Amino acid sequence: MNSSLIGETAAILTSCLWTFNSLLFTTAGKKIGALSVNAYRTAIAVILLIFTHVLFFGTALPPATNEQWFWMGLSGIVGLGIGDIGLFAAFVIIGPRFSLLMMSLSPIFASLVAYLMLGEVISPLAVVGVAITLTGVTLVILERDNNSTEDSASKNHRRWGVFLALVGAIGQGVGLVFSKKGIYLDPNTVLNPLSATLIRMTVGALFVWACAIAAGKFSRLRQALKDQNAIKNTAAGAFLGPYMGVTLSMVAVTYTEAGIAQTLMSLMPILIIPIVWILYKQKTSWRSILGAATAVVGVAILFLI
Repeated sequence: MNSSLIGETAAILTSCLWTFNSLLFTTAGKKIGALSVNAYRTAIAVILLIFTHVLFFGTALPPATNEQWFWMGLSGIVGLGIGDIGLFAAFVIIGPRFSLLMMSLSPIFASLVAYLMLGEVISPLAVVGVAITLTGVTLVILERDNNSTEDSASKNHRRWGVFLALVGAIGQGVGLVFSKKGIYLDPNTVLNPLSATLIRMTVGALFVWACAIAAGKFSRLRQALKDQNAIKNTAAGAFLGPYMGVTLSMVAVTYTEAGIAQTLMSLMPILIIPIVWILYKQKTSWRSILGAATAVVGVAILFLI
């Protein structure tokens, strides 16, 4: 198996894990709030990653240089900290449909920053594959949800929500590129994906907890621990998402271009269709099916080049 195929496969698996992880976090978030979920998911993921790192490498701290710590840590702050905070806030203000539409722009930011920072150039056929995939995702996200309970927001309120979703998209795309820079910073000691994830998650978790404490939300975090079911869902989501999913995302960005990796990791709106159909009996419109088929064609192009 060539390296690009390894990276693309890891990116697809990341999307699958993040899809299931989003259901668990949504259930927990309705009970203890998005802030508590974000804080505990990163903390639990750090514990799991440290245990795994000790198991495989015999040390809790990754053998990385100061510069690698800087770039991977910056990736954690930008992607897992600022990006996710923006996304979760956007969910509350403008709802998941418009938030995910803005998040579908993340591959564009990843490709642009990867070109400027790393000199990565995506082939013309890959650009076509990315464009087709994003078109399919957009068709699905723009599909009107007749059962939606989203409240209409004022224009200023909606603009703020769109801005926060854009922050999420930029954070996710740029954070992924920072990760790749940290991984390949020293050609003689390429950082392995597990170590890269541990550094990224540790710094991201510290940033999230520092922001929560600075905002005076520590009492809310303690109160959240009393809801055992929500914490269990958060722990399960942390295992699937920040632990396994983010590790696979580091594998993806290690072996393929950042823009392609980010595109394949943005398929959650497509993958969620059969899940909600089976679990919640939600009907799927022809436009959603067309969007899903279009995205599959785009993914197939990326895999075949």
